Amino acid sequence: MDWKIIGLSSLINAAITIILSVIYLPLLFLGPLVGGFLSSYLSQGYEDYAEMGKKDGAVVGALSGIIGGLIIGLIFILGVGPINDVIGVLSSQIGTITGSIIISGYIVFQLSIVISLILGLVGGLIGVIVKNNPSGN
Repeated sequence: MDWKIIGLSSLINAAITIILSVIYLPLLFLGPLVGGFLSSYLSQGYEDYAEMGKKDGAVVGALSGIIGGLIIGLIFILGVGPINDVIGVLSSQIGTITGSIIISGYIVFQLSIVISLILGLVGGLIGVIVKNNPSGN
């Protein structure tokens, strides 16, 4: 696998997601899609064979999504953007549970990883399809 491209795509994923969450929260799903797309579209394949299939694109996109989700989750927990408001609302709704902010942060962290994983996988599939069909047929 081409770890440089996966790492770069993960950083692009995180950057687009953070920027879009600050500008307009409902568009934050575009970051993982773009990261997964770039990771599979720019990847040259694996060491033992050169062609990438849909499964390979999904794996590369999912890896990019997981790494990007970890970065996004850490940045969100550290207090960037409107996610602080979400954590505050979750904390107030949980109520008397000790450490409700920790629980809310954990929920946001897990959701960012899962959402980024799924959307990165979809982006990876789209990237392989576009790469293998450049004419659009």
